[in-house]
Amino acid sequence: MLVGFGVVALLLVFSLLTGEYDIFGAEDGAEMFGISRVPRTIALVLSGAAMAMSGLVMQLITQNRFVEPSTTGTTEWAGFGLIVMMFFFPTSSILLKMTGAITFAFIGAMIFFLFLRRVSLKSSLVVPIVGMMLGTVISAISTFFALETNMLQNLGVWFAGSFTSVYEGQYEVLWLVLLVVVAVFLLADRLTLAGLGEEYSTNLGVNYQRVVLVATALIAIATGVVTVAVGSLPFLGLIVPNIVSLFRGDDLRSNLPWVCLTGIAIVTACDLIARLIIAPFEMPVSVILGIIGAIVFVSLIVGGRRRAR
Repeated sequence: MLVGFGVVALLLVFSLLTGEYDIFGAEDGAEMFGISRVPRTIALVLSGAAMAMSGLVMQLITQNRFVEPSTTGTTEWAGFGLIVMMFFFPTSSILLKMTGAITFAFIGAMIFFLFLRRVSLKSSLVVPIVGMMLGTVISAISTFFALETNMLQNLGVWFAGSFTSVYEGQYEVLWLVLLVVVAVFLLADRLTLAGLGEEYSTNLGVNYQRVVLVATALIAIATGVVTVAVGSLPFLGLIVPNIVSLFRGDDLRSNLPWVCLTGIAIVTACDLIARLIIAPFEMPVSVILGIIGAIVFVSLIVGGRRRAR
């Protein structure tokens, strides 16, 4: 754990020191450091931990290792809520936009969970495929709505998944996801029991419906807040829990710190690559995450088939 903290701290130091603006030589270097570099690094920590934790919770509730907010349509629902709020309330504050994104993300997650309860799926691989199909439909509706309302550019910026727009005064809403992380730590045992299924958890004295509802709300809050502040971070919730469980097994409570650390490390490393690969320009971090996530997703599918054989 100490080594893990050391690696993450080193990555965060690199994040603070990486950038085209000369914070050491310029007269206002210290001011720019506090306005842009520090908020960006804090955003990396909060969004990485929150989305990794959301993926872990969603995998527990669905009993499927292939799901996370970006493979179940939750991220697309949050974006749809954001574009709707921008159209009907163009002068709304970022808090109101975030509320709309969270509400739509919660509705989308509940629709996905209700679908899983009503339909019997024989293959675990079908679950994320259904989720991605649902997300594609919602994304198409969002794109059509944005095209008709002349907001297509805004939609593209929000889903780019970049930390370039994170600076002092625009990232503070991300502190709300810290509540999600704390809540998951407090509910770890109940979430573990809920992951065994409704029958087992009920026999063990856990209100399954209530736990699922609370878990869905936590996922919606994390997804909505990160979507508003940063954008889409695809596959992060898929990569992290599977990497951690590969080395440490499925003990949720002991894995939680590792999930947070690994999520922070991956999103920070991807952000550093995005900043350096075409410097002085910057690539959206979602592109790097998408490439890595796709490789991990395919590896999980191939590895699962080999074990089945």
